[in-house]
Amino acid sequence: MHRTAPPLRSPTLIVALSGWNDAAEVATQAARFLVRQWDAEKYAEIDPETFFVFTETRPRVRITDGAQRRLDWPRNDVYVRRDPHAERDFIILVGSEPHLRWRTFVSTVLDQAESLGTALVVTLGGLLADVPHSRAVRLTGSATDPHLAERLGRLNVRSSRYEGPTGVIGVLNQFCRVRRIAAVSLWGNVPHYINHSPNPRVTAALLRRLSGLLDLDLELVELEEEAAQFDAQIAEAISRDPEARAYVQKLEERDETASDEDAEPNMAQESSDLPTGEEVVRQLEEFLRRRGENEEEPQS
Repeated sequence: MHRTAPPLRSPTLIVALSGWNDAAEVATQAARFLVRQWDAEKYAEIDPETFFVFTETRPRVRITDGAQRRLDWPRNDVYVRRDPHAERDFIILVGSEPHLRWRTFVSTVLDQAESLGTALVVTLGGLLADVPHSRAVRLTGSATDPHLAERLGRLNVRSSRYEGPTGVIGVLNQFCRVRRIAAVSLWGNVPHYINHSPNPRVTAALLRRLSGLLDLDLELVELEEEAAQFDAQIAEAISRDPEARAYVQKLEERDETASDEDAEPNMAQESSDLPTGEEVVRQLEEFLRRRGENEEEPQS
């Protein structure tokens, strides 16, 4: 990692990594939204050579000006946002979950964060869950600090009771505990039957909770308009398919009868009492793909 560190005031580190931790790209889309809205300055990147298997995530070739070929490697970029009118600064790490040496990767990130005086680490994630798209977005999370955990509860973020395989985000949070760095993990629950397309609705929900947690003044109107359009597309697709309508209705009925205590969603796994959603997923994704292609066609 490039280490020309800018002077920062008690910064908060926000981390979002694509891959297993990032269903429907809701976490990385949220982090990139912050980079754009804050006009954050890139100051470092993590060398991918140590952490990636390039036959799994291959570098990409593209043509630049002058017909020159350029290689783009898997990236983990670090941005900083300094605002003299705010109480603290921010560091944003956004990129891809590494394949190798997770402990070394996490130690590299936290060493740099501590050298910059980081007081809080916030990780963002997206998980697949048996939740209907037609209900309010469900968020789950955890915090190492009791005050932060209480604040999450006031923001209607449910405490996560998940046990099972984890990603590098889980490792990062555990290392924060060991180093006694305050940490919050915030996860958006993505309907598993619309998991391949970017989901602006869940991204917007993540950012609203993040804004409430950190007292940010985020302008989300454009993103919420995109989320409304996305909702309309999903509603149209489901209205055309009786099987999809029945499937979503079953999820809605279960969501209405579930208590807070037993409503913990399954990560990337369907419940046994629901009909298989494979065909629903295929049909919805095909519909959204066709809609996207039609919108990209030039108007005659």
